[in-house]
Amino acid sequence: MANIKSAEKRIKQSLKRRDRNRVVRGGTRTAVKKARTLIDAGDAAAAEAVQSAIVALDRSVSKGIIHKNNAARRKSRLVRALN
Repeated sequence: MANIKSAEKRIKQSLKRRDRNRVVRGGTRTAVKKARTLIDAGDAAAAEAVQSAIVALDRSVSKGIIHKNNAARRKSRLVRALN
């Protein structure tokens, strides 16, 4: 454990950020997985699921959780799989 006050504060901040990031990353992962499943099943609702996955990916980028190129690559692959 940290002995210096500023180090203790940094630990608390990083734990809080980690929890926040895990929630957003988990939601993104769930949306992408749902879209993938619907695409593979050939479901008509796949287009809506892909759109919500794209929104989730964009939200992750805006919060600094994933890199914009990573999101662009994943969105491209989802849309390509849909078509």
